[in-house]
Amino acid sequence: MKTLHKLDYPSPIGVLEIIGTEEAIHSIMFAEREVPLPAENKEEIPQVLWDCYRQLDEYFQGLRSEFSFPISMAGTSFQKSVWNILETIPYGATTSYSAIAQTIGNEKAVRAVGNANGKNRLSIVIPCHRIVGANGSLTGYAGGLWRKEWLLQHEKTHAAPKNIESEQNKSTGQG
Repeated sequence: MKTLHKLDYPSPIGVLEIIGTEEAIHSIMFAEREVPLPAENKEEIPQVLWDCYRQLDEYFQGLRSEFSFPISMAGTSFQKSVWNILETIPYGATTSYSAIAQTIGNEKAVRAVGNANGKNRLSIVIPCHRIVGANGSLTGYAGGLWRKEWLLQHEKTHAAPKNIESEQNKSTGQG
């Protein structure tokens, strides 16, 4: 069995505990502690955990909307199919459980989609926070609804100006 390493990231909305091996990140979850734990022997922490830490930092600074470090998703084939769809939801956008159920070809699987969403162990990277109720209301989030609201607002704030600016630069030939 491969050695699991831990590294805490102090996000603006709480400590994120990053767990992974030398090959991939297995979990990014909000920890129920106010202060990050000191890194274990820093030289022994694999580069992939440091890459995750750096990319999360860039995300929270509004500089990153996608992640490029390797991840490992442990779950059933159904859960993985839902998580793969979550990865396609654009930064700053939202969708509903029912829309995902329709996408996987089973309109009656709304609760199963919700359960799969709740089993996601890769917070933010597999963006389960982008799922809202069919009426647009905020619904359950393992990290707490206040965090979900913060993350959605953060993405909306950082997505729009960059997209508008890049479109303006393209139209004026400045891009």
